[in-house]
Amino acid sequence: MLLINCPYCNETLPEAEFTYAGQAHVIRPADPSSQTDEQWEEFLFIRENAKGPHFERWRHLHGCGRFFNAVRDTVSDRFLTTYRAGEPRPDLASLPGIPAGSPVRSEVSK
Repeated sequence: MLLINCPYCNETLPEAEFTYAGQAHVIRPADPSSQTDEQWEEFLFIRENAKGPHFERWRHLHGCGRFFNAVRDTVSDRFLTTYRAGEPRPDLASLPGIPAGSPVRSEVSK
């Protein structure tokens, strides 16, 4: 069972309390009407399939109901940190448990 810390409630609870909400820090198009079909396809459906640290959005569904971001290692399935929505993503080098030279994932800036 995964244990996830809600940065709003400041409680660590079982995964059943939460729901996954996709990749974090995805940049929305500034002018949606100018996007081609291929650009929409990429924005809506193409996401990182990271091996290692990955930035994700989660929602504390059965608690405060708020969305927050997390860094989860997809190899060990361990949450490295969680932080409030709207806060900048943390520097991976400063997080404990990240092997030296791990690739940085979810650098989505399209």
